[in-house]
Parts: sequence; C-alpha cells; structure tokens
Amino acid sequence: MIELLVATTNQGKFAEVQAFLSKLPLTILSLRDLQNPPSVVEDGATFEANALKKARTFAEFSGLLTLADDSGIEVDALGGAPGIYSARYCGEDGNDDANNQKLLRELAKVPPDRRTARFVCALALCVPSPAGMKEWTVRQSCEGLIAFSLTGSNGFGYDPLFFHPSFGKTFGEVDREIKATVSHRGKALRKLAEMLPTLVDLAAQP
Repeated sequence: MIELLVATTNQGKFAEVQAFLSKLPLTILSLRDLQNPPSVVEDGATFEANALKKARTFAEFSGLLTLADDSGIEVDALGGAPGIYSARYCGEDGNDDANNQKLLRELAKVPPDRRTARFVCALALCVPSPAGMKEWTVRQSCEGLIAFSLTGSNGFGYDPLFFHPSFGKTFGEVDREIKATVSHRGKALRKLAEMLPTLVDLAAQP
C-alpha cells in the first residue's frame, strides 16, 4: 500500500483529508509521523505557490508522495484580504480566535449586503525526485458571507464566521460531513480523489 504524507499538523485539516481519501489504497500519514520535519516559510504570492512549496519540501524530506494545502478566506469589502495571510492575519500564525476578532473589527461598519466572501483551497500533490518529481495542483472555492458574530463550535479557523446561505448557518454550526459537501476543501479533495487512482499508479512506478 502506498504511503501518502499530508503536510499538516492541523488535526482539522488532516481529518478532512482522511475522510475523503479513506477508500483509496493509501496509508495516510501527517507531519506528526515524521521526526524533526523542516519548517517551511509560506512566502508565495498565491495559494498554489505556497501549497507547492510545502508539497515539494516535505516530499523531498520524506521521500513520500506528499499532499499539501494552502487555504484562506477572501473578503470583498477588504479587497480580498486576508487571503494568503489568513492564518497569520493577526500577526500570530494559527491563532484562530485572534484572527476572527480582527476580522470582526475590520468589518464592524460593513452592512450585510457587502460582507461577501469566499473560502479558497489550493491542494498540491508532489512525487519526490527518486520517482520523477511530478506535481499537480487543484483549486476550489466556496462563496458565502461574514457573520456579525462567531456562531458554532465545529470546524476551525474562520468557520464560525463563515455563513453559507444554502445552510442558513455558519460552517461552525454544521457537522464536518455536511460542511464538506459545499466547502472549498471538500470540493478540492473530491476532485483530487477522482484523479488520485491514476496519479498513485504513476507515483508507484520505480
């Protein structure tokens, strides 16, 4: 069975990937399974560039087929911010509460009809050099609105602020399985899962 490294320590993201790829003949690992993995500076200009940098770095380090993600939220009233800086919007990487509070402050005077936003997810799959260094990317998005307060305790990141009209709820108020039917990462993983059987065959060649 082929090993797939998911280049994240975010348990929420890892769980979403596992759920989508569980039926494929893969042993799915995370960065927690590696000893002393390198750190990656996400200095790309796009979600795809950051995802590819992570996928390449960890594929070379581990020698494994590697999947990396870069995702974030784009708010129209803020000119697309925080975008690729979503995880470190407040200046501290991974502080979900501080990021959400800053977003609420920035949108405090913005009316409901101008609070449009989208989640964006770019996935990058990389085969390491010994197997030919092949790369693929997938990008998907999900449209919604920024709520006026955090609602719900499910999910992670900006989920409690992201209101999806078809649900009439935020992503923080719905189960992971329901969220995945419309979410940016769900769409991207669904597309990748359709491609992976062929890609895995390629990666398995000596």
